[in-house]
Amino acid sequence: MSGIQPTGIPHLGNYLGALANWVKLQETAQPHDELLFSIVGWHAMTLPQNPVELAQARRDMFAVLLAIGLDPKRSIIFHQDHNQDHLELAWILDCLTPLGKLQRMTTWKASTFVMSLTNCFEPQSKSRLVASRNANSESEVDESMLNAGLLTYPILQAADILVYRATHVPVGDDQTQHVELCRDLADTFNRTFKAKDRLFPLPSQVKTNSKRILSLKDSSAKMSKSAPDARSRILLTDSGVQISAKIKAAVTDSLSGITYDPVERPGVANLLTILAACMGKEDPQDVVPMFTGQGFPELKAATAEAVEELLKGPRAEFERLHGETAYLEQLAREGAERARVRSRQTMELVKARVGLV
Repeated sequence: MSGIQPTGIPHLGNYLGALANWVKLQETAQPHDELLFSIVGWHAMTLPQNPVELAQARRDMFAVLLAIGLDPKRSIIFHQDHNQDHLELAWILDCLTPLGKLQRMTTWKASTFVMSLTNCFEPQSKSRLVASRNANSESEVDESMLNAGLLTYPILQAADILVYRATHVPVGDDQTQHVELCRDLADTFNRTFKAKDRLFPLPSQVKTNSKRILSLKDSSAKMSKSAPDARSRILLTDSGVQISAKIKAAVTDSLSGITYDPVERPGVANLLTILAACMGKEDPQDVVPMFTGQGFPELKAATAEAVEELLKGPRAEFERLHGETAYLEQLAREGAERARVRSRQTMELVKARVGLV
């Protein structure tokens, strides 16, 4: 089980991170494995949203998941907010969760936020507290003015997983605490409402090998859709010309030659990371010999060509699907119904155990 926030068109960092891993999971899954991928609209509500833009972002994200290669016949692809069972289980788990446990979650005041279920939520450059109050730093935030959803969203995230009794949650290292909370809540429920068999499995974290893609204009920050300079990111919908122009203008350094040194040469290392990822290589060092005796123009040209080769298929498919609203809505309904079939079974057992029958 995994999910992603409806942030609209993903950038290259998103694609090489969670999304590419989802496709790989689908390709390598055993026939008996069940895969669920959700667009988590309720989690997006913890920060201010423009209703019109959110509705469009939901549709775009569904089209993106199809465009990158997720198969609605093999995987269950659905909108989280099409299944009320998530909320019902979240409330029951709310009533089992100590307030202090939530206040100790690192993402409550941490410098980054990621939801997932394998990056169920896109990383943000500021903490959620800072972003929600439009502040410059955490010291400017008055916690008494924050909405409760910012504190309790990890419980809803746990419900997203447990309502399907998922056994595996593919996430990065920064999601370990969230998976641990989910496991704690599953164990608490099992021990509080004992029966012959435990209801919830304790889901295992499946750490994904997500590439850390940096801004093309600021190598001290991750690539982000919220950055003011549009040239700092490559979007799935960017044309080959746009990709080439953005990479040609990417920051490097004043040193000669091409070497992979993320600390001393982060801009160059970022281009090598992108190139290696697009070529299916795990280690950026593997592509360095390609540029023996060459310089930045050759590196940037090769990187732009590799990115275009990687994205041209998904981009064309997204452009085809983007306007097919009725088709996308039909697939979303079908995915939600398949998800509800599984979650209803869980909720019947949950309500029987807690006495809500």
